[in-house]
Amino acid sequence: MITCFIRYQIDPFRQDAFAEYARNWGEAIPRCGADLIGYYGPYEGSATTAYGIYNIENLAAYEAYRARLSDDPLGRANYEFARKERFILKEDRIFLKLVSAPHGELIRP
Repeated sequence: MITCFIRYQIDPFRQDAFAEYARNWGEAIPRCGADLIGYYGPYEGSATTAYGIYNIENLAAYEAYRARLSDDPLGRANYEFARKERFILKEDRIFLKLVSAPHGELIRP
């Protein structure tokens, strides 16, 4: 299993548009075969940094998933929404694997 981290630089005055974009992916990504962890928008600190995070089996599965996402009606519409509205200023993608497992239990007071 690998995890895709997408780091977005967004227009700080268009956070509402990014939130709509994220909600659309919340439907399309799982339907197309990736395990969506979530999309995260600015809360405190930077008003321009956001993330999308999902798990996928491997890079071959990622390529098949991307093809399904490109063919998905909501996927296509969401890509077009981002292109037209231009609220994403920059997008970087990295794939990482979990190396700290198994984790210990959280001690709660």
